[in-house]
Amino acid sequence: MASHNLRLQDLPWVPAWAPDWSISLGLGVLAVLAAIIAHKVLVAVVRRGLANRDAFWPALAVRARRPTRLALISAALTAAVSIAPLTAGQAAGVRQLLVILVILLIGWIVVTALDISAALYLRRFRIDVEDNLLARKHLTQVRILRRAAAVIVGLVTVALALMTMPGVRQWGVSLLAAGGAASLIVGLALQPLLTNLIAGIQIAITQPIRIDDAVIVEKEWGNVEEINATYVVVRLWDWRRMVVPLSYFIQTPFQNWTRDSAALIGTAMLYVDHAAPIDILRAKLEEIARASKLWDGKVVNLAVTDITAQVLEVRCLISGRNAPTVFDLRCEVREKMMAFIAADLPAALTRQRLGLGEGLADQASRPATPTD
Repeated sequence: MASHNLRLQDLPWVPAWAPDWSISLGLGVLAVLAAIIAHKVLVAVVRRGLANRDAFWPALAVRARRPTRLALISAALTAAVSIAPLTAGQAAGVRQLLVILVILLIGWIVVTALDISAALYLRRFRIDVEDNLLARKHLTQVRILRRAAAVIVGLVTVALALMTMPGVRQWGVSLLAAGGAASLIVGLALQPLLTNLIAGIQIAITQPIRIDDAVIVEKEWGNVEEINATYVVVRLWDWRRMVVPLSYFIQTPFQNWTRDSAALIGTAMLYVDHAAPIDILRAKLEEIARASKLWDGKVVNLAVTDITAQVLEVRCLISGRNAPTVFDLRCEVREKMMAFIAADLPAALTRQRLGLGEGLADQASRPATPTD
């Protein structure tokens, strides 16, 4: 046993009959109580000093209360271990745990600072308004970069913690320097994570998708609900959720209906008889558009896009302010146009032509053939 431990037991306030473990436990309890009291005093002083400062620092002081309290407790326990009647091996083990705890707490505080910075930055933008393209752009960038930074901070924190332990120090070095045999194993294990992490950074910079974008992925239509560190959650039109890796949006073609603007042009196809009056149908489409609350007043057009042996293919174009509105507007146009044709232009409804009359007329026009 070290000599400083003997001197501790010789102090007048330490009972001679007290076992070593009770002395160590008492020192630990006193260290924890002292750290908690010191932390409360420190928090009160910091709050008073930051009362008139920028919102970031008071918020950081509030959010960092738990990690800083644990950090002070770790520091106090480290001081207690240095004078506690412990063997060299016990003292080294406790110090090792405390060092790892302090490293993890520092990483926790850094991630907390990232969260507060992101929240304060996003307070300047509102996504609950009609024209929210700029807000969704910044929201997507901040969320992806914040998660990517949190993953990097987590990896560095774990690596530093591993480097303090002799038995697994190489693993920590591998995470930081990517060297040695262990780095190959770690690299292979983390390849999907790192691939999606890099893809997330690319998405944050180039922004092929943003929060609340209307997209078609794997032939399914929906809105981007979440963009996480490694995957994206797409809320489909029927409330299902499709979970897609971030790398998908870098490597695979997909449709983004709100890339530059939320407004879209919808298409409603009609199939009518060759005798259908196109001008009347065009005027009726314009009437339906003007009467609809879903139309944005920009685009309305009707044109014949194809002619087959049986029908005319008529395309109705009409615009709306966003994808859900355009979908409802397309349905409204189909319903009202078909109701108008059935009620006022029944001759324009499609019909099947068999051509029997033309065949009889051709036979009647031919000269009679004499028979034997």
